[in-house]
Order: sequence, then C-alpha cells, then structure tokens
Amino acid sequence: MHICFVINPWEKMNPETESTLRIIHEAAIRGHRIALLYSRNLAVRDNITYGLCKILERKDKYSDHVSTFFKKATFKSERLPLKGFDVIFLRKEPPLDNIMLNFLDSVKDDTFIVNDIDGLRKAASKLYLTTFEDSNEYIPETHVSKDKDYLFSVIDNSDNEKWILKPLDGYGGKGIIVLEKRAKENITSLLDFYTDGPDRKNYVILQECVEGAELGDVRVMMLNGEPIGAMKRVPSENEIRSNVHAGGTPVKHILTKQERLICNFIGPQLVSDGIFFAGIDIISNKLIEINVMSPGGIVNINRLNKTKLQKPILDFLERKFKQKEKAHERKRAYRKAVEDA
Repeated sequence: MHICFVINPWEKMNPETESTLRIIHEAAIRGHRIALLYSRNLAVRDNITYGLCKILERKDKYSDHVSTFFKKATFKSERLPLKGFDVIFLRKEPPLDNIMLNFLDSVKDDTFIVNDIDGLRKAASKLYLTTFEDSNEYIPETHVSKDKDYLFSVIDNSDNEKWILKPLDGYGGKGIIVLEKRAKENITSLLDFYTDGPDRKNYVILQECVEGAELGDVRVMMLNGEPIGAMKRVPSENEIRSNVHAGGTPVKHILTKQERLICNFIGPQLVSDGIFFAGIDIISNKLIEINVMSPGGIVNINRLNKTKLQKPILDFLERKFKQKEKAHERKRAYRKAVEDA
C-alpha cells in the first residue's frame, strides 16, 4: 500500500510516547510506501490536489526499536497527487483543520481516509456525544450553551452538587474545571470567563460530575467499532484531569461488562459515520468523551498489556485496501464482459 500520514511536525515527536510513530513504524516494517504530510503543504494544480510530502526512504530492513527507527529515518521531499495514495491517515492533533478537509474533499472518493472527513466534520466537535439517541443510560447529563444565565440556572436548579465545565473546542484536558454549587459567588465569574471571547461568546460544555471521577477514567481504543485495548488513567494529587499529558498515571485495566456495553452501544454509529479509529473516555460506566482527531494511548496500553495495537490497525487498513482492489477487479471484469458481448 501507499500510505500518507497527515501529522504534526515529525521533528517534535517524542519516540518514547508517540502513538502515531508506532503506526508509521509498523507500516514501514510491513513494506508499505510511507509519506508524511503537513496540512500547510497542500496545493491544487489543474484541479488536482497535491501535497508536498516527506517520503520515507526505503531500506532492506528497519530497526525493530521505534526510537532507533525514528532517529535513523531519512526522507526525500516531492509534491505528489494525493489520489495516488491508497490510504490517508489523519493524525493531526486538534483543533480540526477545516481548510485541510476542504482540500481532501476532492480525494475522498478515490482514497480511503481515516477518519472519514465528513465523519470528522460531525464527530470532531464535543457536540457529537449528544447525537447518540437513547443514550441516557451511558452518557451523563450534558448541557451545551454560551448563555451564562441558562447555565447558572441549570446548576442552581439541579440536585447535583458538582459540575464539570470545559470549553467546547478544548482537548487534552485543557480548561476543565469543577464548579461546586455551594460556591455560587464563584460560578458567575467563571461562566463569564469561559463564555466571554474577544469577538464573540464562546460555547461551553456543562456536564454532570460523575461520582468516582476523582479515581480516574478509562481510555478505550476503538477500531472499526470494536474495542482493541484499554487503560485506566489515575489523576495526580489535587488534580481532576486524568489525561496523561496533565500528569495522570496509566494503569492496566480490563474492560468491565458495562464498559463493553458502552462500546457495543456506540460502535455501530462510529462506523456508520466513518469514524474507524477513536479513543473514548469512560468514568464510572458513563461515556464522557469521544476523541476522533488523533487519539493517543497506544504506547501505554502496549506497555501495560504486552501487546502492539498498531498491528490490528495495520491489519484493518490492509483488509480495506484488499476489499477495494477486489471491487476494482470485479468492475473491470464486468466491463470487459459487456465490451466483449
């Protein structure tokens, strides 16, 4: 296969922690043609979308060690038509780059894109969590608004003593705070701070603080609608965020029956929306967040479970490629039958 990875700068990757690097490494070991692309390097010429790609130079054998592979990798640059790739794997961190997606609109019918760009337009927003019907059993009470009076009234009229407040466009645990009903004098000020932007009001998410949140959350990696690995993330002392980047500690975890029910509940819609690879966060059997842009966790889950999640990911990509190739072969055979009639 020819695979193009749309990534953040290669030079800034930490080979000890980077999930994207594990996927790239596995693809290289399997002999696939690898190119890296930064979204700023897209262009259109003669109605064809091109990317100035960093092409991984082929070697007879790559190191089995990711860090060594990273250090010794060499590239050549060339501007290539993106339709020439079999797979485009989007691993660029949030926020969503809508201009990039507009460029890829001309490619999506010819190349398998992970995740599907129309699905990303829908799912990259934290509002995506609210689109699942009959989900009250699995999703905590959630309100999205930029009307601070409405948000204050939700808190004031609720029996919940604690609420989670976070920006709608946040990621990586940034900006998440706890609002306590008893501290009403602080709530108005915090709502002002979070909703007041320089040019316009900002939307925020107000979410029921699930009991047990202080004990951490569970990150589950979902591939083609199925869980392929999980870990628990325990927050550091005096911290509500479990994200590893925010100081959380990854701990081995085996999915419970209820957590698997959550995966089974959301899996079909993820696939239907073209979200083939995602990371979901669960607290006390409640689905808190769905991460679809560049979900991390592969390195820690691999280490804790002595596994390699990048292997089923590449297996999946290879299956999709073979299915598409067989479909093209059938089409050619049918066309020939018609021509020869």
